[in-house]
Amino acid sequence: MRSEELGETLLPKRLALPIFASDPLSSVAYATEEILLVLTVGGTAFLYLTPWIAAGVVALMAVVVLSYRQVVHAYPGGGGSYEVVTQNLGAKSGLVVAASLMVDYVMTVAVSVASGVDNIISAFPGIGAARVPMACAFVALLAAMNLRGVRESGKAFAAPTYMFIFGILLMVVTGFIKMAFGHTPVASSAHYAIMPTDHNGTLAGIALLMLGLKAFASGCTALTGVEAISNGVPAFRAPKSRNAATTMAVMGITAVVMFIGITALALVAKVHKTSDTCQLVGYPGDCHTASQPTVIAQLASSIFGGDHSFLFYFIQAATALVLILAANTAFNGFPLLGSILAQHRYLPRQFHTRGDRLAFSNGIIALAVVNILLLWGYKANVSNLIHLYILGVFTSFTLSQIGMVRHWNEVLANESDSSVRAQAQRSRVINAFGACTTGLVLVIVMATKFLEGAWLAVLAAIVLFTMMRGIRRHYDAVAEELTVDDPHAEAVRPSKVHGIVLVSKVHKPTLRALGYAEAFRPDTLEAVSVAVEKEGIDELKEQWNEFDIRVPLKVLDSPYREITKPVVAYVRSVRRTSPRDAVAVFIPEYVVGHWWEHFLHNQSALWLKSRLLFTPGVMVISVPWQLSSAPRADHPARRGPGAVRRGEPEAKNRGKEREQIEAPENV
Repeated sequence: MRSEELGETLLPKRLALPIFASDPLSSVAYATEEILLVLTVGGTAFLYLTPWIAAGVVALMAVVVLSYRQVVHAYPGGGGSYEVVTQNLGAKSGLVVAASLMVDYVMTVAVSVASGVDNIISAFPGIGAARVPMACAFVALLAAMNLRGVRESGKAFAAPTYMFIFGILLMVVTGFIKMAFGHTPVASSAHYAIMPTDHNGTLAGIALLMLGLKAFASGCTALTGVEAISNGVPAFRAPKSRNAATTMAVMGITAVVMFIGITALALVAKVHKTSDTCQLVGYPGDCHTASQPTVIAQLASSIFGGDHSFLFYFIQAATALVLILAANTAFNGFPLLGSILAQHRYLPRQFHTRGDRLAFSNGIIALAVVNILLLWGYKANVSNLIHLYILGVFTSFTLSQIGMVRHWNEVLANESDSSVRAQAQRSRVINAFGACTTGLVLVIVMATKFLEGAWLAVLAAIVLFTMMRGIRRHYDAVAEELTVDDPHAEAVRPSKVHGIVLVSKVHKPTLRALGYAEAFRPDTLEAVSVAVEKEGIDELKEQWNEFDIRVPLKVLDSPYREITKPVVAYVRSVRRTSPRDAVAVFIPEYVVGHWWEHFLHNQSALWLKSRLLFTPGVMVISVPWQLSSAPRADHPARRGPGAVRRGEPEAKNRGKEREQIEAPENV
């Protein structure tokens, strides 16, 4: 796609919702499950806390959505939390948010894909052994689809997201209708007792409070990805801010309704879910190898008449698809954030460039590679991965809301219009409340999850922060070094150019290199060879005289049979003798057509170039010779002017050149 076609990739709200909101929408599939997994530490004794914890999650979701709607309107240029914090709290705070968000995006892909694979295994338990290869394959597929471009990936992901929303709402409505008519659904795990792990469920006081807070922190996974819309405002169609804010409101309402419905049905159906299958008393089969069905699977089975009904498989398919595709939120957010960071010189410049389909290809590929390694290392286990999750989210939530409060303070200090001031004051109250709430949740998450694995996420964020500051220092130092202070002083020409052609024997590549070197018209020109074997040097000298080559030949002694060191030492000696002269080193090289041929040719040239490039005042010039195996090596345009392929008459070559000029469309 041409750069001018970028406008055609902008998204309407119906596509923006599945692209940017699939993560928070799909999080409801496992948020309830994470709450139950924590509370079953006391058997069934503490499940009564579930409604209160769910209410806290819902209230927090409402606060965050309202807060980020203010961000969307105030900063329509994208960047979300990073842009807000950088503008209002400084570059270092912005980098903290950026590092936290990048860790969170990575974890979003890992947790979503692993959870999706769990739902597939719940429907087909026999494929449990293929968990890790399946997860890695899904990440690779997502990367490939996103490399096709934002709009194309949005079309592919829209149907599964809407199918999931429809399926969950259908399940919730059907479940409540059955309850109204006296047919309360009963989960398959309802008749299993749970073996407590907390000394027979006698937690009280501070211990009970910590258990509740830990369950609340786990349930907050429902909020992951909420900030993605604020990061991707530039991808919306105009009016961008209004469309993004509307999409965020729809996302929040839909996610809250689904989360409340799933949690209520899980309590009514008495779903029992534990982190260890062996805690289920009466569980048939080998509890050490068997995996429990997910909460969604148990509800669908109890509401739709068993685990072989059509609607059961529909719900499982929709849930698995949307969980896997929820990683698409990260595949859009991570490359976009990476592009902004690269533009600010905190990441390599390659992250800022778009690929041939106008997607940020390097960011997509980097995210996919890291996640494949992560899923492989953690065996695609959601319980192990979830502890590394949501820490980065609430770091960015908290700092961005503090930044927004400062933003509104500046607006109020400089604004005299009463209506604008009233709106700014309302927004400041919302963001201040959001900052206090998310800051409290951040403390809770840190306290309850740090020792269980969240410290790895903190460490990763610190490493990213340090790395990005180092990259910025490097780019700043290079920019300062390359800045032109005095054009006349910087553009001083060398007094002379000393040309050196490296030769090993007299053959066509050598003769071409000599011809190119003479065409450059250096002040002095010589051929240099290294005496590794006496017989070879004698043969070279004999051929040099036989062909009457006018360029003088200099032979460097090499008692230890090395090539690189004598050449580098000689070139440096030339520079020392005439510091104001420039040295141009011409190296003949083969161009090969097969990957394995690289191991058979050009190794000496590669080492020589790598050493000579570090020598000031030395220019290294490669003179290619295309072997017959090189792609289209018989095309004159690929071999250079005047090049004649081995065994090809010169007249025939001139005929091809005339043909190329007469038919330029064939080039």
